[in-house]
Amino acid sequence: MSKIIASAAIRGAYKIVGQAEQKFRQAMDKYGPSEPVGFPNTTYYLPVIYGILGIKVEKLGDMVKLLKKCREFLPPPVRETHPLPYLAPALDAGMVTLFAEELIEAIRYLEQPNFYLRGEDVREDNIWLGAADDIILRKRGVEFVDGTAPGFAAILGAAPTPEIAAKIAQELQQKNLYVFMSAEYNGKRFSEQLVEAKVQIGWPVRLVPFGPDVSATVFAMGFATRAALSFGGIEPGDFRKVLIYNKDRIFAFALTMGYVTDEWYANGAGAINFGFPVIADTPIPEVLPTGVCTYEHVVSNVAHDHMVAKAVEVRGLKVTVSQVPIPLAFGPAFEGERVRGDDIYLECGGGRTHMVEWVTSKRMDEVEDGKIEVIGPNIKDVKPGSRLPLAINVQVAGRGMQDDYEPILERQIHHLINYAQGIMHIGQRDIAWIRISKQAVEKGFTLEHLGTILHAKLHQDFGRIFDKLQVKIYTDSAQVDDVLAKARAVYKVRDARIEGMTDETTDMYYSCTLCQSFAPSHVCVISPERTGLCGSYNWMDCKAAYEINPTGPNQPVPKGEVIDAKLGQWKGANDFVFKTSRQKIDHYNFYSIVHDPMTTCGCCECIAAILPMCNGVMTVNRDYTGETPCGMKFTTLAGTIGGGASTPGFVGHGKYNLTQRKFIAGDGGLLRVVWMPKMLKEELGERLKARAAELGVPDLVDRIADETVGVTEDAILPFLTEKQHPALGMEPILG
Repeated sequence: MSKIIASAAIRGAYKIVGQAEQKFRQAMDKYGPSEPVGFPNTTYYLPVIYGILGIKVEKLGDMVKLLKKCREFLPPPVRETHPLPYLAPALDAGMVTLFAEELIEAIRYLEQPNFYLRGEDVREDNIWLGAADDIILRKRGVEFVDGTAPGFAAILGAAPTPEIAAKIAQELQQKNLYVFMSAEYNGKRFSEQLVEAKVQIGWPVRLVPFGPDVSATVFAMGFATRAALSFGGIEPGDFRKVLIYNKDRIFAFALTMGYVTDEWYANGAGAINFGFPVIADTPIPEVLPTGVCTYEHVVSNVAHDHMVAKAVEVRGLKVTVSQVPIPLAFGPAFEGERVRGDDIYLECGGGRTHMVEWVTSKRMDEVEDGKIEVIGPNIKDVKPGSRLPLAINVQVAGRGMQDDYEPILERQIHHLINYAQGIMHIGQRDIAWIRISKQAVEKGFTLEHLGTILHAKLHQDFGRIFDKLQVKIYTDSAQVDDVLAKARAVYKVRDARIEGMTDETTDMYYSCTLCQSFAPSHVCVISPERTGLCGSYNWMDCKAAYEINPTGPNQPVPKGEVIDAKLGQWKGANDFVFKTSRQKIDHYNFYSIVHDPMTTCGCCECIAAILPMCNGVMTVNRDYTGETPCGMKFTTLAGTIGGGASTPGFVGHGKYNLTQRKFIAGDGGLLRVVWMPKMLKEELGERLKARAAELGVPDLVDRIADETVGVTEDAILPFLTEKQHPALGMEPILG
């Protein structure tokens, strides 16, 4: 720890203890040892002393042993030559400071009973609220437990101007944090600046002016201590648990604005004991190694427009947004909504224009959390029925963020945008498609709101893995093309990572049981060469998801002993499926549609079915709503086999799985596919052609029938015969 900080903190502690001793002597001379003391309407006595030491201070005479303990705990001043680390003595000095300040403030309550207000609201003639009573603690403290308020910012000093103070306060409020204010700098105080800027203050708006002096900082630490005792179930005097509770549960930090005095250093050291770092706007020494605090302990010389973001980063606070602030109804009920014809105000992608979605990681200093930019024409700049190119670039940063997590976040864009009423979203990556309805625009929806949705929901659902998120939305054609090229290069790298793997070269697969709420016996086991049925997760994604949430639906599955290499069956996978399906399914084959195929849920991207007359297999994707040669539409197929059963002759699969080497490999693979919708052919065109070339039939896609040829076996068989489809010459599929 910095020698300068340690020296200053210890000097400050000596000064404050001296002040407490002086005030105590004066009070004793006036009132005597039997005079009751304490903070009004609380059963926690002097809470820091009570919580850390387990000592009740009820009368003035009780302060004698506390002042003795303060002197006992005070470390010696730092010498010019000091061979030992400075951290422990500085922390001791910080804790002693808090003890002494509680004594000072308790004596103030005795001597000036009307100095602090009672209750939650300020008055025009008095804004100092002092220590929170038990009513406030119960009402406000529970918010620190349920996450409504993740923590607080303890502000010492004053901003350069009232306008800067108001901006910082608003930023902190937007993070759902409480703001506890004390101390002065150059005769100014942050709370008084807010009043000057006509900002409402008080407990109801989470801007709490504790007191005018630095000693009022202890009210913030007392509130944190009482939260641990009251809501953490910790016994008074169990100081270790009190401090750990605050480090892990109360995401608080100190913001110092102005010259940092010895007394401020001492209070900062006290805060560090609780795991609360200090962020300063002046160039004081820094303490960057982690240890007592989650990350850095003291970070200095931070610009005022970056102070809140830096404090959130250093404290490790995860932003939560309880509601999505857009002018539309929002929820899963709107996910299946369609926007068609005359209802369309703006359309992007879907083959009409370029559209791309890309999540990319950045350095912490490159991302401003919550920043949303639209580069190019916005909705107000175009007429109803218009089309624009669109690129959505979500940029994330965080200490726990990894490149492997990018596709996991990217795959959430589809359903999150679809949750907005009046917005239709289809596809992902560079084949995305969005339609915005006239009704949505009439209610005030703009392209910025796409970023608002993603910022709010990704923080809510995946805030564990990143700290900051900003969104850039491009509609300028040249810039969309630039993003598209960059994104495709990243997609290629991602796909190459999984394409270079085979099922044989890994001993660990991964499960997905997300769909068991409506398909109780369904267990999707995902291998490098068989992506998830929904198309949302490949092996890499599941591996990353398991790292993010080890108790979640994506669990490692040791494949174990090989039972049937051709059909794709392993003992370890069978054991896992049997256990996880609640003993309903004892085995299935990864690579077969004929022999005990994998179970199917209702949210698969595609469903394949045997066409006996054609000696082959058809597949149909969810987006295709017409008839198929097996006699059932997609919806009928999903309703028939989608409850978690293993149904020979039918199997669900992802679109991408069609182009993987193990797709129904036990029954002939891609060469068995004789029919698929035209839209699916076009969507997977290049990948299908590449896979077909590997199989020695480069024009296979042209030999596969679609709805333009027919939607019955009788109708497509002549076409298949004419095109000499390879399935017709293969061994009988049901043989």
